[in-house]
Amino acid sequence: MPTPPTIGVLAIQGDFAAHAAALRSLGAHVVEVRKPAQLDSLDGLIIPGGESTTILRFLAPGGQKSDRDGLFDALAAFAQSRPTFGTCAGCILLAKEVTHPPQRSLAVMDITVQRNAYGRQNDSAILAAPTELPGPPLEMVFIRAPRITRTGPDVQVLARRGADPVLVRERHLLAATFHPEISPDPRVHALFLTIVNEHRP
Repeated sequence: MPTPPTIGVLAIQGDFAAHAAALRSLGAHVVEVRKPAQLDSLDGLIIPGGESTTILRFLAPGGQKSDRDGLFDALAAFAQSRPTFGTCAGCILLAKEVTHPPQRSLAVMDITVQRNAYGRQNDSAILAAPTELPGPPLEMVFIRAPRITRTGPDVQVLARRGADPVLVRERHLLAATFHPEISPDPRVHALFLTIVNEHRP
């Protein structure tokens, strides 16, 4: 019987505990990540929502290229080749280009993301829409959500909000502009575990 995958959840800001609970319910072993060394033993990583500029300030104080304990660079190196899933602010951090306003990112996924595109907190919404995932329409919880305004040629769009992509995959990378950890529907986390298992040695 194969051993369960070990998934890290970046535990700096956002509802990382809800991501951890969703992963455990699907049989994964979970590690809360705060140090670069913790990345070494992981099969995959989730970068949760929160506030992307706050996360960046923690990772790289003062916006300098040298980051706190090497975590920013370690995250970028991990996401270049190993399964990584970013939700909301995590989606922003994965993007190669960030607008409104521009900001630094890990720059690993071939998408452009516009920050706070759907308005402020009171413009948040819970929607259900058909997706490329098996099963019924997917519940999607948007909280001060970003918008994916461009996808590269190798990026697969798995769900949309109107015309806008909201769940996208590029090889070992997955990104969502909504919060699947808040929904009782486990399919997005299950998809990420499938991606992880596809890339395990």
